[in-house]
Amino acid sequence: MNIQTILLFVSFIATVIVGMIVVPILKKKHLGSDVRKDGPQSHLKKSGTPIMGGIIMILVVTCILAFYLKDYPVLVLPMMAILGFGFIGFIDDFKKLVLKDPEGISPKIKMLGLILITAIILGLYLFVFDLGTTIIIPFVDQPISLGIPLFIIFAAFILLGTTNAVNLTDGLDGLATGVVAIIMTFFTLVALKQQNTEMVIFASSMVGSCIGFLLFNIHPAKVFMGDTGSLALGGAVAIISLILKMPLYLAIVALVCIIDTVSVILQVLYFKATKGKRLFKMAPFHHHLELSGYKETTVVMIFWIITVICCVIAYFI
Repeated sequence: MNIQTILLFVSFIATVIVGMIVVPILKKKHLGSDVRKDGPQSHLKKSGTPIMGGIIMILVVTCILAFYLKDYPVLVLPMMAILGFGFIGFIDDFKKLVLKDPEGISPKIKMLGLILITAIILGLYLFVFDLGTTIIIPFVDQPISLGIPLFIIFAAFILLGTTNAVNLTDGLDGLATGVVAIIMTFFTLVALKQQNTEMVIFASSMVGSCIGFLLFNIHPAKVFMGDTGSLALGGAVAIISLILKMPLYLAIVALVCIIDTVSVILQVLYFKATKGKRLFKMAPFHHHLELSGYKETTVVMIFWIITVICCVIAYFI
């Protein structure tokens, strides 16, 4: 049995076991969510659902990466992405749920924390592991090499943009978890094609853990991942795209995340420009679809299918 199959199975089982332990603890501690009153009415019944379930995936994948770290030191990069970005999300969730501060950490402090983690990751990427500044361009056979200053700016945008995009996509039961599982399946296949064992280990572990978490996160969700999980998953997607030299492919495989992010930006700009009018019934876009009459499970399935199609297209171009 090949390593990716073994790790997918191991991470899946481990996530289910850890989830069966952690979810009841979160529920017992009453670490539940407050649902937006201006959102879909069907979401009101979700109030009180435990949050911070992202801890489950972080624990499982980090332990697997730590097991292989001695033989594959570059795995410290995805470990840093998951733990670092996940920690920023954890602080935000902790303030909201445990300290009962509905605002969480301020946007400025949160962004400062994300930038700090990004700086550490890029420092390791360029100056410790010397992974270079080459990127592959879709539809073009010849990769290009960016200068270090330009690459730092570009890579920082990818890391920060992807973490926030996945965070915004995490709004429906199983949506972000399923989308990331599909994207990481794509990167598993790419890593196999490139014979990159380190990223095969990382990506297949992520796929198994996401699928395992879906058992708790699928509609009706028994637990939400919170910012703890969504920022960690965003960091995972971003760092593997950089290591495999395919950050531009995120424009294809993460299309639904981009749509959700752009919808939020457009909503804010339109609201300000028209002094209070809304472009969408609600942003991100998946909530607009719900308020337009689509069932939550239907929206999730549509976004999953779109992601599968985009990943197939990206793999063969």
